[in-house]
Amino acid sequence: MAERRIGVAMDFSPSSKKALRWATDNLVRKGDTLVLLHIRHHGKDEAKNVLWSRTGSPLIPLEELMDPPVRQRYDMPEDPEVFDMLNAVARQKELCVVIKMYWGDPREKVCDAVEELHLESLVMGSRGLGQIQRILLGSVTNYVLSNASCPVTVVKSK
Repeated sequence: MAERRIGVAMDFSPSSKKALRWATDNLVRKGDTLVLLHIRHHGKDEAKNVLWSRTGSPLIPLEELMDPPVRQRYDMPEDPEVFDMLNAVARQKELCVVIKMYWGDPREKVCDAVEELHLESLVMGSRGLGQIQRILLGSVTNYVLSNASCPVTVVKSK
């Protein structure tokens, strides 16, 4: 079987960690590429990331992100739970794990990533907002469900 590219939207929240766990337990298989999509809002170090503002960072292999200076360069959160999970599943299922970072509106950037990276499937968490909150605040999940060009699995936080 051909290699598949499976994406997981990762903001390091409990719901995105649950989505990552679901994807590794139920979707990825030997030889797949697992792509974590991490989107940061424009902010304090915007000038540092101007080079990648449109296309996002290069694909960053998991092995490189294990190096603290590399994580700092990309402003990647320190989260041993996530990195331990990724290392374990990469070994057990012989996956290629990469991370791609974007800066901007998460709704648009996730959909852009699906297209650019030719993802076959995307898994994302749901924060569990009520119906009124979703209407008032907007929902990244609702937007991606409506606009992504691949199947999207939403893992509920509860």
